[in-house]
Amino acid sequence: QVQLVESGGGLVQPGGSLRLSCAASGSILSIAPMGWYRQTPGKQREYVARISGGGTTTYADSVKGRFTISRDNAKNTVYLQMNSLKPEDTAVQYCYIVVDGRIYWGQGTQVTVSS
Repeated sequence: QVQLVESGGGLVQPGGSLRLSCAASGSILSIAPMGWYRQTPGKQREYVARISGGGTTTYADSVKGRFTISRDNAKNTVYLQMNSLKPEDTAVQYCYIVVDGRIYWGQGTQVTVSS
């Protein structure tokens, strides 16, 4: 069984920064792909960023240049540094990990960008 625990969400003013963390535990390999999606009420979950076990990263166009995804394989943890936050970044952020072809999700952490 794989479990993901997220932390770091909260309320921030426009232009501010937050850093999200997601720790994975269970029967996983440290090279498993990990990433982040986000969701707002009434909308489908939206891709944000992904990082391979080797560190290759990809981003949605909406966050490119503002968000940075990274990982610590020794801790099975993925991070999302979010800078220059905008009100439209308000969402529940979910991390995920792919293990043996199956996607596991975290419980989600709320990010609210508002003045």
